[in-house]
Amino acid sequence: MPNRVVTCRGVSRVYEGDGIPVHALRGVDFELKTGEWVSVAGPSGSGKSTLLHVIGGLDQPTEGTVTVDDVEVTALSEAELSDLRLHKIGFVFQAYNLIPVLSALENVEFIMQLQGVAGGERRQRAIDALDALGLADLADRRPGEMSGGQQQRVAIARAIVTNPVLLLADEPSANLDTATTEELLEVLRRLNRERGVTILTATHDPMVMSYTTRQVNLRDGHVVAP
Repeated sequence: MPNRVVTCRGVSRVYEGDGIPVHALRGVDFELKTGEWVSVAGPSGSGKSTLLHVIGGLDQPTEGTVTVDDVEVTALSEAELSDLRLHKIGFVFQAYNLIPVLSALENVEFIMQLQGVAGGERRQRAIDALDALGLADLADRRPGEMSGGQQQRVAIARAIVTNPVLLLADEPSANLDTATTEELLEVLRRLNRERGVTILTATHDPMVMSYTTRQVNLRDGHVVAP
């Protein structure tokens, strides 16, 4: 694995809103090293989520280059982007994005099913991931039968079960109370310190920022001094 998991050079993203250009990112330069847990902080509309989406290949920059694990994301086709997301990047969204008709175990298994992992191995790895996050007793529950914090931990289990080189967490505490947020952050801290998972978190929550090893501040699409 390279020393730098993510490198952004001159990344800009412009959206057309009712004929008026909206500059979500403006010439962002950014690096994320192996084993770091970095928070991208800033007020709503500062470009935090856009930066994560561009790094994760969910959106394309208008200008600039993005490299993840020595692969230039901005040069990939749609099929290649899908493959990158499937095998190298784990996503955790504030809305959880769990499949409501599947159990916690089936939700965690799902991405491995897309990867073609054999059934027996897939099931065991999903069980191990849920157990590592304290969710073994909830394996058979569907999302609607779980609390927000439990759903978010299932989403994390799904994101890390494939051992991605990068975990992207977009406002992971947005729908959680303080106690549940602290539990979630302890889980992420353990993953970062004990497993060496490289994490990039978009947040405006001071508690989340306090847990990360480094903070990058965005304002109006620019990287600014803390």
